[in-house]
Amino acid sequence: MALRSGVKSIRDFRFFANTLKTYSTSGPLINVAVNEKTGVATATLQRPPVNSLNLELLSELSNTLTDLEKNKCRGLILTSACSTVFSAGLDILEMYKPDLNRAKQFWTTVQQVWIKLYGSSYPTVAVLNGHSPAGGCMLAISCEYRIMLNNFTIGLNETQLGIVAPKWFIASMLNTIGRRQTELALTSGKLFKTDEALQVGLIDEVAANKDEAIGKAERFLQKFANISPLARDLTKKSLRGEAIQDLINNQQKDLDNFLANVTQEKVQKGLEIYLESLKQKQKK
Repeated sequence: MALRSGVKSIRDFRFFANTLKTYSTSGPLINVAVNEKTGVATATLQRPPVNSLNLELLSELSNTLTDLEKNKCRGLILTSACSTVFSAGLDILEMYKPDLNRAKQFWTTVQQVWIKLYGSSYPTVAVLNGHSPAGGCMLAISCEYRIMLNNFTIGLNETQLGIVAPKWFIASMLNTIGRRQTELALTSGKLFKTDEALQVGLIDEVAANKDEAIGKAERFLQKFANISPLARDLTKKSLRGEAIQDLINNQQKDLDNFLANVTQEKVQKGLEIYLESLKQKQKK
């Protein structure tokens, strides 16, 4: 299970220490802007400092994806308002000494976000203007196309933390870079630098800045302007439908596994040690 925010180590990812601070925003956790001419929506994650995926952010993302389906969106660009992080992954504070009712809602919402994003009827692009470990990588590889800025990292690095990525996280990685590269990446918990990610196909393009990346995303989506939305959707579902249906059929089992894992004493102790290390880092 992806039980942490995706930090590989305190030394290498010091900026993630800010996740323990309490932040408030004057606006929603996700800003959605729709281009009336193209029908393309840009959804910007804005839960500073690192877009940790807590229940509220995930719920808003889930609702956003539902609304885009209902309004026959012609494409989605998913990006971040944070300057150095796309998303640091699942918020570990949701899993440390959890309230079981909230934990159930949290994991069910993670499942729903993946089902909706991975199986969306419209084309999707992730503009990665920052680091994208663990759950952040999951969001990125659930999209059909990824454009990343230089000098950042991406990957499902759960094994570096002594935990296992869910089967459906792995399905997204398999769909993106194939079985051999997925096995090598997941068993080692590798975080790919931008150039490495491009080489293995984990991302599709590199951009110098966010504006350039958005422009490339728009050009990718323009390719579908004259393609039948129904034919495109059915083709996508024929490629991704088996993995989606597998989670749908096993959602309760997956939830039970998550709850059994997160409530283990050794897991809770590990989370406690990790949180304390972040607090000590903040004091320095």
